[in-house]
Amino acid sequence: MPAISFVRSIFYLVCFVATVSFTLDHQKQEKNKVLIFSKTNGYRHSSIETGIAAIRKLGAANNFDVDATEDSVYLNDANFKKYKTVIFLSTTGTVLGKSEELALQNFIHNGGGFVGIHAATDCEYEWPWYDKMIGANFLSHPQQQQAKIIVVDNTHASTKHLPATWVRKDEWYNFKNMNPDVKVLLKIDETSYTGGKNGDNHPMAWYQDYEGGRVFYTELGHTEESYSDPLYLQHILGGIQYAIGIK
Repeated sequence: MPAISFVRSIFYLVCFVATVSFTLDHQKQEKNKVLIFSKTNGYRHSSIETGIAAIRKLGAANNFDVDATEDSVYLNDANFKKYKTVIFLSTTGTVLGKSEELALQNFIHNGGGFVGIHAATDCEYEWPWYDKMIGANFLSHPQQQQAKIIVVDNTHASTKHLPATWVRKDEWYNFKNMNPDVKVLLKIDETSYTGGKNGDNHPMAWYQDYEGGRVFYTELGHTEESYSDPLYLQHILGGIQYAIGIK
């Protein structure tokens, strides 16, 4: 009998080790998943396709999977369960119906992440919840030109790699309806270019915890060249990682 008990114990131990090993291997294989949404009902940025390709490469190099769609109907409760974060990439105009709006709210309330890039502030003007969530509305912009970006917070994953003053060329938005609760990461020096309308308090990137979710927005990213700029790519990578909850 003792010999049988010993054999049985060894068998159970082997089964336990195999189960733990399988579980750990399965967990290692699982990746976070993000969804890029780039529907436009207004101006369409030529950099959208370039941006999607760049974010796919960031995902492949940083252990998260990337899906992309321009079909607003895809934004529903069932599909959102697949993703840690949704990225609104230069969306313009009214891009969501009422059911999709509710699904996005549910996603945020359930702890989902949101990343807005460039024209994501140029959409959904008639939806106050979205405006407060993303942090501001697009007002206007001057012609593309070089300007100085000042790092306000260098402790965030999206900014800690940046120089204190970052000189770059892009399309610089003026904003309205700015949410005072956001935590500003970058601001623009309006004395370094022409056409600014927000004065000394002119944020260009920010983040916030919002109704259960994590929200990151960067105004930068109009130009196609942005998506081959290592500093910019690390900037949006940090924002995505924050929204996912990695950092």
